[in-house]
Amino acid sequence: MKELKRVLLKLSGEALAGEKKTGFDEATVVAVAKQVKAVVDSGIEVAIVIGGGNFWRGRTSENIDRTKADQIGMLATVMNCIYVSEIFRSVGLETSVYTPFACGSMANLFSKDQAMEDLSKKKVTFFAGGTGHPYFSTDTATALRAIEIEADAILLAKAIDGVYDSDPKINKDAVKYDTITIDEVLEKKLGVIDLTATIMCLENKMPMLVFGLNEEDSIIHTLQGKFTGTYVSVS
Repeated sequence: MKELKRVLLKLSGEALAGEKKTGFDEATVVAVAKQVKAVVDSGIEVAIVIGGGNFWRGRTSENIDRTKADQIGMLATVMNCIYVSEIFRSVGLETSVYTPFACGSMANLFSKDQAMEDLSKKKVTFFAGGTGHPYFSTDTATALRAIEIEADAILLAKAIDGVYDSDPKINKDAVKYDTITIDEVLEKKLGVIDLTATIMCLENKMPMLVFGLNEEDSIIHTLQGKFTGTYVSVS
């Protein structure tokens, strides 16, 4: 694995909610912020995508149109990014928030050039609002933005500590992979990220590091040679 100089970190909304499972757990977010600060201070550029699952989990009612349900989810990710951005600022980081649609003065309209400039200035750059279109998940937004900003890898901070051959919550004998190719992820239908995002990473040779967010200093360890998750390689 080559040296990582610019990464895109994908955080789940549920993980930021802690044990409450909804909304925000500030202690959890502060702990993440402190880890990211250590990473940025070491010279690595960090962009972030956050899911919206702590507020909205897709189409929860048959009375809501799928497009409208997805739009609610996009707005949930905007709330998450604005909140987390402010917590990051409280620990001494500079941040910027981008969306693919206009949000008035609350966020910047996405521009690759401006985002790249922010990253070069060591600002933690948040990409909120998904792709701006329904039927695309935050996984797809993660792959898209990582490719656009020419990241060296995607960091997937998840509730479990890597990629397994089956669901470890269901199968106590599930086997964890230390490394696996993205072709194998597709072939075995492991669902690390959704199919659209997986194919984008395959076609654009974007590797992924999958690890457990709840492990102590897991973000720092992932970027400083103590990685214990799963490395998803590309040829």
